[in-house]
Amino acid sequence: MADVRVRFAPSPTGHLHLGGARTALFNWLFARREGGSFILRIEDTDLERSERGLENELVEDLAWLGLTWDEGPGRGGPAGPYRQSERAALYRAAAERLLAAGKAYPCFCADGELARKRQERLAAGLAPRYDGACRSLGEAERERARAEGRPESIRFHVGDSRERRLSDIIRGEVSFPAGMVGDFVVLRSNGLPVYNFAAVVDDALMGITHVIRGEEHLSNTLRQLLLYEAMGLPKPLFAHLPLILGADRSKLSKRHGAPNVSDFRERGYPAEAIVNYLAFLGWSPPEGGEILEIEDLIREFTLERVSPSPGVFDEVKLDWVAASHIRRGGAARYFEEALAYVPAEIRDAYPRERLREIFDIAAENLPCFSRLAEETKPFRPGVPEIAGEALEAVRGAGEIFAPAAESLGGALDWSAPAIAAAVKAFGARAGRKGKTLYMPLRAAVTGSLHGPDLARVMEIRGRDDVLSCLRAAARSVSS
Repeated sequence: MADVRVRFAPSPTGHLHLGGARTALFNWLFARREGGSFILRIEDTDLERSERGLENELVEDLAWLGLTWDEGPGRGGPAGPYRQSERAALYRAAAERLLAAGKAYPCFCADGELARKRQERLAAGLAPRYDGACRSLGEAERERARAEGRPESIRFHVGDSRERRLSDIIRGEVSFPAGMVGDFVVLRSNGLPVYNFAAVVDDALMGITHVIRGEEHLSNTLRQLLLYEAMGLPKPLFAHLPLILGADRSKLSKRHGAPNVSDFRERGYPAEAIVNYLAFLGWSPPEGGEILEIEDLIREFTLERVSPSPGVFDEVKLDWVAASHIRRGGAARYFEEALAYVPAEIRDAYPRERLREIFDIAAENLPCFSRLAEETKPFRPGVPEIAGEALEAVRGAGEIFAPAAESLGGALDWSAPAIAAAVKAFGARAGRKGKTLYMPLRAAVTGSLHGPDLARVMEIRGRDDVLSCLRAAARSVSS
C-alpha cells in the first residue's frame, strides 16, 4: 500500500466526545498498522464557537489516550499550518482557480433572501436547493452588486448533476442520486471556507489517502466528490464509521452518561481501558478476545472488520473492561495514577507499601479510581461511625466484643492468617460462626457489613486500631 496518510480533524467548539475519540482512534490504529502518518488538523473556521481553550483540552485528551500525532499543532510538519484559521490564503487561491475555470461564480444573495426561497421550496414539497439566481449574472450586474456593497460569496457550479457512486471501505457501494444537491457556497462573504470546500483543499494539500470519519458525514461526501472532480484532484478512499447509540438506541448524547473523554479522565478510568472499549464500538478482532492492549489493537486492526451497524455504548460493559485492565495491571501499573484518588486521611495514615496493598485489595473489581473513596472506607483509621443494619448487627452481639478484643490482643502474630485463626478460635469458644461471628466484628471495625477479607483489613489497620474499635463497640452496647 502507498504511504498511508490519515487525519483527525475536530472542531474546537466543544469537548472531545466518545464518537470523536473513536474516529481519532480508528485513524490512529490504521496509520500505525500500515506504518503511515496520523495528522491532527484543527477545523476552527467557526469563529463564533471555536475556542483555543477547548482546543487545548482536546489536544490533552488525545495525548492522554495515547493517540499521538505525527503532524499537527505543537509538532509541525511539511503540510502545515494545521489550523484552518491559518490557511485562509490557500482556500482563496483554490476558489480563484474555480472562478477562472468557470466552475464557480460570485453570489450576492442575502441570507434572508436565501431563507425565504428555502421555505418556499419546502412548502411546495421540494428539496431545498439553490435556484441559481446569480449563476447567469453578467459582469456589469456583478459590478453593480459590488458597488451597492452587497455581501459576495463564491458558489460552486454543480453543472453535471448525474448520479455519483462511492465505493466505501465499510459501507460498500453508496449511490448519490442525480440532482441531489444544487450549487453550493465554497467561500463565504467573510472570506472563510465552508466545511466541504476546506476539507477537500486540506485533504488534497496534505496528501490524505484515506478519509475515515463518522457516518453523519456521508451526506457531505457528494459535494466533496464534485469538488475533487472540478479541481482535478485525486480522491482519497472513504470509510464511514457507524454511529454510536445509547442503550435506548438513540444517538449517544450527554443524557446517556458521560460521553466526553474528559469526564472519564476526571473519574479516573485508565486511558487504555477507554481505548480498548472504543475499539469494540464497531470493530472486532479476528481471533476474538475482549481485553486487548494497544499493541494488540494495532496488530489486529483493519478497516475491513469495521461493521456498518451502529455500536451501542454500555457503561456497564465499559466498567467491566476497565476493571479487567485495573485487575490485570494491579499496583505495579496503576498505583501512582490512582494514589491521588485515595482520601487524604488514608494516604496520611499508612506507609507507601501498605497503601499499595490497600490498592491491590480495593482494585479487585474497580472500574475507575474515583471509586477508591468508597472502596477504601474499611481502611479508614479510628473508630467508625456505625448506623443502619451495621448498628443492628453490633447491638445484637454486644457480648462478643470485649472478649474478642482480649483474645486478639493476646495474639503473638499480627498477620492475616494468624488473625483469621484467632477469630475462628474465639468464635468456637463463643459459640458463633459464619455471619453471626464475622458480620458483627466487621461492623465494629469498619462500620459496614460487607467488604474485603476481614483478616486482611485487620492486619493492615493494625492491632491497636482494631482493638480500639472492638472496645468502643463493647462500650456502645453496654451504655
